[in-house]
Amino acid sequence: MTGQFTISMHILTLLAKAAEGEWVSSDLIAGSININPVLVRKEIGNLRRNGLVVSREGKNGGSRLAKPANQVRVSDIFLATRQGPFLGTSRNKPNPNCPVGKEINRHLEALYQEAEEALVQKLGDSTLADFSRRFD
Repeated sequence: MTGQFTISMHILTLLAKAAEGEWVSSDLIAGSININPVLVRKEIGNLRRNGLVVSREGKNGGSRLAKPANQVRVSDIFLATRQGPFLGTSRNKPNPNCPVGKEINRHLEALYQEAEEALVQKLGDSTLADFSRRFD
């Protein structure tokens, strides 16, 4: 898992805490995260493609949530930033003549899938609004 989820949660929490309708600049967001604004704009592009933010350019531009924070599930954010299997994939080539080796990767993949489904379900139990209230 990359830092993309962490950065996205930070961005979206800032937007959730902003006054309703306020456009938040990538410079302000970058200052809060302490990263380059270019990285923020890249992540905002991903969030925009996934329907989580809207943006506008220009002097009074910035980004804001595409929908109310209570309608954004944390699982939506996770899935928008997911770049591959959460626990990875098995890269080893075990002995096909071994009773364990010939089936281990298949069983590990099933275990990984079950774990990711449980994570997504758990993250779906809370919203961005729930998470944002932790900062009150």
